[in-house]
Amino acid sequence: MADTPFHNPFGALAHLRGETQSETEAPKPVPAPSTSAAEVKPIARAVVRIERTGRGGKEVTVVDHLDLPVMAMERWLKDLKSALGCGGTMENGAIVLQGDHRKRLPAVLAAKGVKKVTTAK
Repeated sequence: MADTPFHNPFGALAHLRGETQSETEAPKPVPAPSTSAAEVKPIARAVVRIERTGRGGKEVTVVDHLDLPVMAMERWLKDLKSALGCGGTMENGAIVLQGDHRKRLPAVLAAKGVKKVTTAK
């Protein structure tokens, strides 16, 4: 009974061996997505403010006046959330971050290329 082959569901694919990319070949690099002009040019200004109204007493930090396209704004939101360790969302063309980040946010925005950060109270 040991000489009898067992049922192999992939046995019908044996003729395809060697047609796939071998494990020793290095995969071809994927070209990086091209950057648009909006991402390359520095952002002139950003306004950072804190809000509590209509949020059940919770504080949120709003970053406004960035003038970025929606896709770039989503990437900025993701980068700011990971840099500050907080949650956030986009509302009416502004980035809304959970918590009070007025002290730390200007340095993060300056590192991302914002020329002038205005902190409003």
